[in-house]
Amino acid sequence: MNPLARAYWTAKGVGFDNVPRRLLQAWRARSGWLRKRLDPQHYSDPAYRRACGIAPDAQPDLWRERVGKFFVVPSAEQLKSVTDETLWDEHVLKTCRRALAGEYPFFSRWTGRLGWPPNFNRDPVHDIDWPVGEHWLGTARSGPPRHDIKLVWEPSRLTLAYHLARAYRHSGDGRWAQALWEMFDAWVEQNPPQLTAAWGCGQETAFRLMAMLTGAFATLDSAHATAERLDALGRFAWQAALRIEVNLNYAISQENNHGLSEALGLWTVGLLFDEFAESPRWRDRGAKVIANECKRQIYKDGSFVQHSLSYHRVMLDDLMWAIRLGQINGHELPAVVMERFRLAAGWLSQLVDPVSGRVPNYGSNDGANVLPLSCSDYLDYRPTLQAAHLVAHGTRCWAPGPWDEKALWLCGEGAGDATTPIARKPSWSAPDGGYHVLRGGSSWVMTRCCAYTDRPHQSDMLHVDLWHRGENVLRDAGSFMYYHEDPHLAHYFHSTAAHNTAVVDGRDHMTKGPRFLWFRWPRGHGGFGSDARFTGRVVLPSVSGARLERTIERHGDAYVITDTINGGDPAVRWRLLPTHWRASGDQTWQAEVAGEPWAIRIAPAEGLACELTEGWESLYYGEKTPCPVLHVTGATGTIQTLVGPLDQIEGIRAGSNA
Repeated sequence: MNPLARAYWTAKGVGFDNVPRRLLQAWRARSGWLRKRLDPQHYSDPAYRRACGIAPDAQPDLWRERVGKFFVVPSAEQLKSVTDETLWDEHVLKTCRRALAGEYPFFSRWTGRLGWPPNFNRDPVHDIDWPVGEHWLGTARSGPPRHDIKLVWEPSRLTLAYHLARAYRHSGDGRWAQALWEMFDAWVEQNPPQLTAAWGCGQETAFRLMAMLTGAFATLDSAHATAERLDALGRFAWQAALRIEVNLNYAISQENNHGLSEALGLWTVGLLFDEFAESPRWRDRGAKVIANECKRQIYKDGSFVQHSLSYHRVMLDDLMWAIRLGQINGHELPAVVMERFRLAAGWLSQLVDPVSGRVPNYGSNDGANVLPLSCSDYLDYRPTLQAAHLVAHGTRCWAPGPWDEKALWLCGEGAGDATTPIARKPSWSAPDGGYHVLRGGSSWVMTRCCAYTDRPHQSDMLHVDLWHRGENVLRDAGSFMYYHEDPHLAHYFHSTAAHNTAVVDGRDHMTKGPRFLWFRWPRGHGGFGSDARFTGRVVLPSVSGARLERTIERHGDAYVITDTINGGDPAVRWRLLPTHWRASGDQTWQAEVAGEPWAIRIAPAEGLACELTEGWESLYYGEKTPCPVLHVTGATGTIQTLVGPLDQIEGIRAGSNA
């Protein structure tokens, strides 16, 4: 790609209207302006003393007055009413015990050896320590000589604070409160302001603040919430708001959840900490940016700018925190925030599997779980959707279950006891985002077809996800890691090869640009011919203008997917549920799905070849597991796939030429 075309697509990727912000940010970084404003001396203890004006021994009284400004902390009885002891022990106490034994939780899934108190600047995967004492402007990036920065950012989110706070409220056992404050002491000691990678992202700073505020209010009645520690947390809140405010331009320039999260940090400090002269300014600026970003990032059909189910949840968790905190403090956010929040919650409700609570593993997935306030797996979206529906509409959308705990923390006991079940139609579309759903009696399919207005992160147009009774039969590969020393593996998870779609000449649907950018975006449009038939058409400028057409027809719980490929050597990949798929003749494979015989069959055609191979998938950040992949190639431009319950597939074969 020539330099002029590269410049055009880079500008398009970051947003033409956003180029001035990016240029301003580059000037700030290169001129030394940013480093001067982020001088550690501006965030020192003497500077805090001048800004605060409150003696440390007066902090306990100040924090007790602050209680009324925060969410009502659940009692032991309330927590026990939503989760049984076995589940609680597995999800909360086991996590806390392992952390105190030195195994710190990562990405709601696996643990890394950090010791206790944790070494927050240790990457336990690669056994390296990130520098302490060097300004983050020179160190806070992935790549050599270190690896993925998320491996040190993750523990510094202090997500463990939620588990320790819950354990303390559930049992009253002071060791959990002690551990929470020991963890905070260690983080402060190991991370002098601006001098470690942990300070390198304002969004990470906001998430850290949210976690510690939850922990502080939950343990405020314990002997371990000392005046000195409360004073240190007040100092951190002040430092966090200063850090976010200085570099908020960069967060907004990314046009993603960073702007929302960092504005949420300002909003939170501005509402809760009256002792700072800057608090009214932080509150007002936070509200303004949250409103602007909601209007910009959440489309009118509820889709989200980042084309990701994982980031959609981050956005909803951010907004629930912001909306509820404003309501408690008598400072309502602008009306557009609740308007777009309701749309976003409604959008998610259509993509949550009604049996498992899971969603398609679609789009970038960085393992974020901003408010881990339930005994549900990371992949279960019911806690967020239940709380979001309650905040948006005043009622719940799921029957009672362990997924109620997040709503309990955010909204209190008895809020919205009524339940309004989610209405699911046979066909549904979010046309602005380009998401389309077909539903059978016990199955459903999601596909994606759109003309991008905001930068894509994965090359996956016309990807299909198929679900049956809680099982993800046709599935997305996920993200694995944002940086990996093997560039081929790092690219694989974002590429067309990691999705259930057609491929031309073995090439991606787009041209890969630097970092998270893709160039020469595909142009697609699609719609329903009936409740049981969807057709999507896509042009691929990066593949010599090749054209793809995919038709999905539903027959009961079986689906006939017809791909017409105009240009190059055609191929289709189907990423299958990891189970035993056995060949059963004439290009058909069978397996048990939710206790029922299922099949996937490629309709015979001249020149077609099918091979069941092995690929990778990543359901949790930093973890990859094998996944069977059916690779279909052929000289013909049409490939037809039948997938569904075996008896229904046989019925389609008997009644048609498919």
